[in-house]
Amino acid sequence: MNIAVLSGKGGTRKTTVAVALSELTKDAIRVDCDVDAPNFYLFYEGEDLHKEDFFGDKKAVIDKTLCTQCGVCENHCNFDAIDNNQVNIYKCEGCGACTIVCPEKAVKLSYEKSADVFITKTSKGILSRAKMEIGSEGSGKLISILRKNGREFNKKDLESGNSLINSFKGMFNKKSNLIITDGSPGIGCSVISSITGCDFALIVTEPTKSGMEDFIRVMSLCQHFEIPALVCINKYDINEEIAKEIENFCTEKGFKVVGKIPYDDMVMKSINELKPIICYENSEARKAIEHMWNNIKAIIY
Repeated sequence: MNIAVLSGKGGTRKTTVAVALSELTKDAIRVDCDVDAPNFYLFYEGEDLHKEDFFGDKKAVIDKTLCTQCGVCENHCNFDAIDNNQVNIYKCEGCGACTIVCPEKAVKLSYEKSADVFITKTSKGILSRAKMEIGSEGSGKLISILRKNGREFNKKDLESGNSLINSFKGMFNKKSNLIITDGSPGIGCSVISSITGCDFALIVTEPTKSGMEDFIRVMSLCQHFEIPALVCINKYDINEEIAKEIENFCTEKGFKVVGKIPYDDMVMKSINELKPIICYENSEARKAIEHMWNNIKAIIY
């Protein structure tokens, strides 16, 4: 079972909800697919069991021993990525035009390292995550790798003798059939990669005009890919009128609102202290998330 936690925009406290749900499930595999701004790992102390390089798109590389500085490649680059026989990797799109026009065959395309990929063991289980280089591309392919790594730690693959998990056998006491994925905000490539093949999406929205419009967009994305979607309205009481609009929209379209979380100063405290909101017994947000998780379990199990 794979649940992706999404939001149409940043700042809805999507990660707060994802962390809380993973705490309530006790032994869930955690996958941080918000690769452009990962912060799931901040809530846990852990040990990196596995690290590998991820290579995204190809970039042009000029062999100085062959280059005659004729400037032909620079003249034919439509992206202004070559200047004075130097390649700006942030502008290069890897189209390969420079490799074709170079009379000395001094320009080649080479894969550029885009990220470090980690499998981290925490006190609460496995976290599959990555750290992207600034300005790097290929987030969609990277997320596919993170999700694959997460799946290899579920019960089915543990029993199938998967090559990656074999190297870690004996290190864990529990097996898990549940994967909690913290997706990227918005509706872009990284979000599409995050939800592909998921069993459910939990969309976290907030009661503002922009929040509702962004919620509708990400909901439409889930519908397009036929991913069953559940809805959580965070900070619903800061604008109960728009919160009601969101509820009415969901009722009209047949979407299930599984949770309504009130504004709670404890949430900011939990972020500042890097502790899951579930750790704060007197938190109203905690109570609402626990109630929401009971509603989710009644639907998915």
